[in-house]
Amino acid sequence: MIPRLFLLFLFFLLFLSSSASIRSEQRLPMASPAEVGMSAEKLRKIDEVVRRKFIEGKQLAGATVIVARRGKVVHFETYGMRDLSRRKPMTPDTIVRMYSMTKAIVSVAAMILVEEGKLGLDTPISKYVPKVNSMKVGTNPAQKEITLRDILRHTAGFPNNVTVDRLYREAGLPSLANSTLREMTERLNHIPLRSEPGTEWHYSFGTDVLAHLVEVGSEQSIDTFLEQRIFKPLQMTDTGFYCPARKLERFALLYGRNLEPVAASQPGTSGPFTFETAPKFLSGGGGLVSTGIDYMRFCLMLSGMGQLEGARILKEKTITEMTRNQLPDAAYPISRPPRGRGFGLGFAVRVEKIESESSSIGEYEWLGGAGTEFWISPRDQLAVVTLSQASPMRDLGATVKPLVYQALER
Repeated sequence: MIPRLFLLFLFFLLFLSSSASIRSEQRLPMASPAEVGMSAEKLRKIDEVVRRKFIEGKQLAGATVIVARRGKVVHFETYGMRDLSRRKPMTPDTIVRMYSMTKAIVSVAAMILVEEGKLGLDTPISKYVPKVNSMKVGTNPAQKEITLRDILRHTAGFPNNVTVDRLYREAGLPSLANSTLREMTERLNHIPLRSEPGTEWHYSFGTDVLAHLVEVGSEQSIDTFLEQRIFKPLQMTDTGFYCPARKLERFALLYGRNLEPVAASQPGTSGPFTFETAPKFLSGGGGLVSTGIDYMRFCLMLSGMGQLEGARILKEKTITEMTRNQLPDAAYPISRPPRGRGFGLGFAVRVEKIESESSSIGEYEWLGGAGTEFWISPRDQLAVVTLSQASPMRDLGATVKPLVYQALER
């Protein structure tokens, strides 16, 4: 009797787990490929390639690929394991470290406040943080002040997180990990700029500064503002700055080159971090964890020109402004491959077509250092999210992209 009851109990738990997974996928609007002008057969090619190259080829422990067109998800597959040693599979609701894909969300948060007149795109940031009043380029005083637009398009002249963290330590100041966003931002005068604001593109820790400007403009902490103004309206129920204990079972491990578990770093520093407790430093540049479902809902809001299922986050004209190239001629193109890209207000933007690469003019995108990527093509009405947890990251997104474009039929 006891073994039978135990088996029934296990079956019940498995049923609940399966039902939860099914329910979670239902939070996405779904359609068949044919309904939105795509080939189901060609989309299935994604599964074959991902399994053969990345899972069977032992490049990745697990992966997720989600493809949407015309506001509907037409392909959602998970592959491999989120935890190899415990044989825990990747599932639709697996939680992963987003790292720099956090930037797109915080950029949207800033633009909400720009729409409301609480932040100004071309207003010097010293208006919002008066202690940032004497920036230098090298050892010389800066000729221009940094604006919100500079931060959003990465032309503020800031160095990267690791450099900032080191310079603060050398100056006898607390590390980024031991600072709040306000404390970090108010110490910016200790950081020499790489270039005159507004003149050069350099990928930097600027979105961490942006997160504090959101706090100033909203009079809320960044985590509270994101929860109230983006996550809750978009039903992004598993997105935040750490993974709470009740969800740790769904949190994927991070794997190295030989599929051995490796320590994840805290955003902005080189120290190990578990993401299991709320950090002091709420990194707007890389601190969020999320799921494929949640992040696709965010992407569907973007591809829906600021709204999803009746929830309006931004105006259409704001999305248009964010997703066009904002770089001055001297700063174009950005210095990262693929070529032919400018930068908007929070996103890399495809400005030139490179024949050797699958892409579309106007396509915008970004990625995260542990193997998360998204891209949106307004021209083709596509939104794609690919996820893994690998350090260094593999070319999952680049492998999937041409297969998605090949699946277009009309």
